[in-house]
Order: sequence, then C-alpha cells, then structure tokens
Amino acid sequence: MSQHVPHHLKRRGTPPAGSIPEALDQFAAEVRFYREIAPVMSSTGIRVPACYRAEDSGDGTLLELEDLSAWQPGADPAAAAAVLGTMHRRWAGEAPARWPWLRPVGAAIDLVERLYARTWPRLAARGDLPSGLAEFGARMLGRVTAAEYGIAAAGPLTLVHGDAQARNMRTGPDGEVALLDWEDVSAAPGALDLGWLLTASTDPARWDEVIAVYGGPDACAGATMADALAQVLPAVMVQGFFSMSDEPAGSPAAMAWAHRLDEALRRLR
Repeated sequence: MSQHVPHHLKRRGTPPAGSIPEALDQFAAEVRFYREIAPVMSSTGIRVPACYRAEDSGDGTLLELEDLSAWQPGADPAAAAAVLGTMHRRWAGEAPARWPWLRPVGAAIDLVERLYARTWPRLAARGDLPSGLAEFGARMLGRVTAAEYGIAAAGPLTLVHGDAQARNMRTGPDGEVALLDWEDVSAAPGALDLGWLLTASTDPARWDEVIAVYGGPDACAGATMADALAQVLPAVMVQGFFSMSDEPAGSPAAMAWAHRLDEALRRLR
C-alpha cells in the first residue's frame, strides 16, 4: 500500500478590482508557475512543493500542493542564497523567452507609487526610524517608479521568486531548502531576490557571507555584486518600508526591519 502524502489546499478568490494583486495577476501567475515552471525545476536542483492540482477559474484559483508544514519554517540565509543563485544562473537570459507571461520589471508600479505616497507619512510620523532612513524615505516620494525601473540595470533577466524571504521557505530534515508561495514569480535580475533576502531576512552581520555564497560577480554578467545591489536596493527598501509599517511602532519586529533597512542604506552609500 502506498504511503499517504499530506496535501495542502491553497484557495484564492478573485482579487479586488483596482488592487495590486489584480493588476499583477498574482494568483493566476502562481497557478501558471506550478503548471509550466515547477515541472522543470527538479532538473536544476531547486525544491518546490509537488503540485497535484492547479486550477484557475472565474471564481479564483485552487492549488493542491505537497504539504511541507512538518518541515522547519524558514531557511538559513546562506543556504537560501545558494539555492537562489543556482536558479538565477540556470535561467539567466532564458526565462523571459521561455515563459513570456512572467511579470516584467515595473509592472503595476503606478499603484505602488500611490501606495507609498499614502504609507510613508504614517511611517515617518511614528518616530522609530533612524534619521538617515527617515531622510531616505522622504526622498523616495515621487521616485518609486524610477527606482523600480532601475532594477533592470542590475543584470540579465532571469527567473526570480519575487518574495524571497525566510517566511516563504522551509528546511527539510536533511537541510534541503524549499521555496514556497510563487505569487510574485517574475522575470528580473537575480540581484532583486538577493536584495530582498538580505533586507527581509538576514542579520546585517551576515550580509557579506550571504552575498559571497550567492555567487559573487559572475552572477551579474561582469558587474560587481555591490553594483547590482545598488541598482535594486532603492526599490527593495520601499518594500521594506511597507513591511515595517505593518509592525507596531517600536516593536522588536519593527526595530529589526529598521536595522536591516539601515544596512541597506549603508550599502547604497
């Protein structure tokens, strides 16, 4: 008798009209990832949940996936960087042509620009941002679109996860890292995933280690990793400000975001 494998059902309704999930077609993109991309991921050594059903209808989407909830939540940042570097090098220059539906750099940026204009004043008024970060955040008003399009200069387009932070990863008993939640799958330079892994999930004391494990300059078509990160970090920091704004002012989680964002700003300088 075959052993029963637990399944996880992920249902998404129709996103609200005018929302970022609707503009980015996030839920349908994840279905297409599991239909078209996930089947070839194993050949590259990238672990994702097995998919048993992937449906997209007028009422929303449904995914029936391998349940990895028994695995350890998150991943060591260096181990995660190694996985991301392998994926990015494999599909560099190839992903946009093979899967032309992948989200391009700059998608729905007008909505993100408006959201930042609404979010920043509330975050700045809390008083829990270091002065340098507060000055940077204020300068980003009206510049989010330019920062987003600047990502394209960070290296060749490849397959990126789009939300490569620890909460979207699991670690198996043997140390294998699985990447979950592919709603933000995109075609972009790999440095975008690395920048978000650093800013969202890596203590600044380990940034140099994680960058080195990711793959160094060769992953960015001749540019240095410092150059590539400088191209993506302004846009990544905007996303970090959104995440920090979701945490209570002065809370440990908010202070952790401020600490990592401050390191991102230091790298830009």
